[in-house]
Amino acid sequence: MGAANGRFFIALLPSQAIQGDANAIKQVFADRYNSHAALKSPPHITLQPPFAWALEAMPALHQNLGEFAARSAPLPITLSDFGAFPPHVIYINVLKTPALLALQTALMAHMEQMGIVDAVSKMRSFSPHMTVGFRDLTEENFKLAWSEFQQVPLQLEFTAAHLTLLRHDGQRWTIDREFPFSSSL
Repeated sequence: MGAANGRFFIALLPSQAIQGDANAIKQVFADRYNSHAALKSPPHITLQPPFAWALEAMPALHQNLGEFAARSAPLPITLSDFGAFPPHVIYINVLKTPALLALQTALMAHMEQMGIVDAVSKMRSFSPHMTVGFRDLTEENFKLAWSEFQQVPLQLEFTAAHLTLLRHDGQRWTIDREFPFSSSL
């Protein structure tokens, strides 16, 4: 019998205040548009999409991510208005800054050295976003929600001070561990 694998992904999580704002928006999608899936993870910007990892090899994953984060600097993140991936996903738009793009590119290369490759991500450009209405949004409710949210102005800023490894517990995504960025770069 083989080793058990867990499901993980790596993301940037906003400050607690912005998580509260984003969760309130997610709750609107749940209440008004019957879209509950986005509530199954904390508000986040995915840098490395979900991957399987052997639970017995967690120390190696933690060490690798800790070393990567220690070589990276905190970076400012700007959330600006809403965007969509029709016909099901609505998100808070994240500005594509050079620092964010460089971090994501470096992380993907680092993960690839560990044998973690996301083929889909290699085929398309990085679109940083924070999902608020997810795949369970029907096409009809997507149209209703998008007609409302595409007009809503939103400007929020925070400094991402760490990478976060999230783990799926069978029901939802929870924080496994945070890896602080170096403050002395």
